[in-house]
Amino acid sequence: MKCIVLTGGGTSGHVTPNIALIPRLKSRGYSIYYIGSRNGIEKQLIERESIPYYGISAGKLRRYFDVKNFTDIFRIIGGFGQALSILRKIKPDVVFSKGGFVSCPVVWAAWVLRIPVIIHESDITPGLTNKLSMPFAKKVCYTFPETEKHLIREKACFTGLPVREELLSGDRIKGYKLCGFSSMKPVLMVIGGSQGSENINRIVREVLDELLKTYQVVHICGKGNVKKEFENIKGYKQFEYVNEELPDIYACADIMVSRAGATVLFEILSLKKPALLIPLSRNASRGDQILNAESFRKNGYSEVLYEEEMTAGTLVEKVNEVYHNRNEYIKAMNAVGFQNPVDKITELIEEVSRG
Repeated sequence: MKCIVLTGGGTSGHVTPNIALIPRLKSRGYSIYYIGSRNGIEKQLIERESIPYYGISAGKLRRYFDVKNFTDIFRIIGGFGQALSILRKIKPDVVFSKGGFVSCPVVWAAWVLRIPVIIHESDITPGLTNKLSMPFAKKVCYTFPETEKHLIREKACFTGLPVREELLSGDRIKGYKLCGFSSMKPVLMVIGGSQGSENINRIVREVLDELLKTYQVVHICGKGNVKKEFENIKGYKQFEYVNEELPDIYACADIMVSRAGATVLFEILSLKKPALLIPLSRNASRGDQILNAESFRKNGYSEVLYEEEMTAGTLVEKVNEVYHNRNEYIKAMNAVGFQNPVDKITELIEEVSRG
């Protein structure tokens, strides 16, 4: 039987594309194992999929001086040794890495053991983890056409980003029922990423009365961010996090406000949902979400509001603009033509594991 190890973690964006591949890999006869960090978000997400999970120690790789760099280097070395031991035991035909700090030791260990590696870059410019992994990979999959210039041409494969198939089969009526909504008003879905977003959450709630004049609002606000004082407001529903319910909530949404991580962007694109993107600022990230959002705006898929420019007034104005122009965004997204990323990546895995 063919065998594959998946790795990646730190945020849900480094895990959900791997989850999207699991049904197809199972149908192709692969035994699937996952290596992630001991206590990261990837552990709980993968265990729901009934995939054998191995936790290793993980240290953060930083581009800047921090005292923790000296202690984390020992965690990385420890993770490398643990990954070597696990891979020797499993003997996979191929390793597929979605990035995140935990993946580097796994990629390096696979290279030492001569196990072929495929890595996937979600954002327009490669992150530090993937930069450190690329020399050891057979193939590098990428999501945005703009990424190709940052990669070694012989390794580069344009695949797009895998999206879970179940997201495409949500039920609009079930979504209304989950949220306590009706079909009388359009639904605005607000999602701030797996960790939520303090700024987005705060301003959405500041202007909630204004938004509720036009929309029903479903707000995925992140762990610990549900507010009791907003629990019984008609037309407003908050969730910390959604998993099984997500396809139905997506199905009932008419427009969205979202961060600009690559995973949610390709869910938006696959589902043809007009969106206002609020990328993480350069102060809070390396700027990858800004580039992702600009790519989507350039292609006519979404509108962008920079966090530094976000106020109660600009948020309402931009949301209304997206709703007013929603058919134009849908038309642009319908014009996209590329092979299903799950199919493309699975074919690449088959090719690399044979060869």
